[in-house]
Amino acid sequence: MSVPTGPRSSLVLGTRGSKLALQQSRWFQARVHEVAPDVRVTLRTIQTSGDKIVDVPLAKIGGKGLFVKEIEEALLTGEIDLAVHSMKDVPAQLPDGLEILCVPPREDPRDALISRTGRPFKDLPRGACIGTSSLRRQSQLLHARPDIAVKLLRGNLDTRLRKLRDGQFDAIVLAAAGLRRLAWAQEITEYLDPAVSLPAIGQGALGIEGRSGDTFVRSVLNRLDDPATRTTVTAERALLHRLEGGCQVPIAAHAILSGQGRLRLDGLIASVDGKTVIRDAVEGNAEEAASLGVQLAERLLSKGGDRILREIYGT
Repeated sequence: MSVPTGPRSSLVLGTRGSKLALQQSRWFQARVHEVAPDVRVTLRTIQTSGDKIVDVPLAKIGGKGLFVKEIEEALLTGEIDLAVHSMKDVPAQLPDGLEILCVPPREDPRDALISRTGRPFKDLPRGACIGTSSLRRQSQLLHARPDIAVKLLRGNLDTRLRKLRDGQFDAIVLAAAGLRRLAWAQEITEYLDPAVSLPAIGQGALGIEGRSGDTFVRSVLNRLDDPATRTTVTAERALLHRLEGGCQVPIAAHAILSGQGRLRLDGLIASVDGKTVIRDAVEGNAEEAASLGVQLAERLLSKGGDRILREIYGT
């Protein structure tokens, strides 16, 4: 099958079928129309393995790649021309022939707590049950409050909110970005300080994936790339790549750019039970984003992160 690379009047954008994924894809569809009004972009919904399996922790079924695998296969065969992902779902290593061609401006990267009673995290009662699907969140919440219970919460955002309202949890923790994109920010009880819950790598950012050799799509998407977001996400993903991390490991990183072209990157590696949290930060020139990510990863490993990784991976 011949995969197109040259100019064309229509493009097919692949997306997951969740309410949030469709909202993000429609938002990006509108951005493409703004910069290339003569190009028609149609959406194609693709069900991923991660969407099909909703009652098992991601760490036990293959991790984040489950939300992009089928979409990437459609890109490689030419069935679709570009794909919108939540950047935190994109593995550190992309398949040969594919690339993140565009990183639009980032939404709020923080975690958000939604409490059934309106109480903030520090005021939840002892033994409160908090729902999350993330080992990263679980470890940090337990580190801050060893007296709480953390239980698995999978499903789309509306499903998770329904389970909270049904009384299955006292509170749940979600990405603020998804709630804001769906205009559900009013549901948020509290934005968690990164000192309590350092965000996931790439959280709040979208990654638009395409074929490396597709010069036409690249030329369109170049106009929508946000250099500041790309820089911060590059630093965070460089750390992820060096640590070879996935959903099985509580790893977090968040980069912030200053107005003077400086970048600060905070990162951590934690044990699943939250008893051990190794955290550090580096600062440097924004142009060195990737090397700063590797540098911080090495520091975390040398401080004991290597032992945590060995225990989790059983090596």
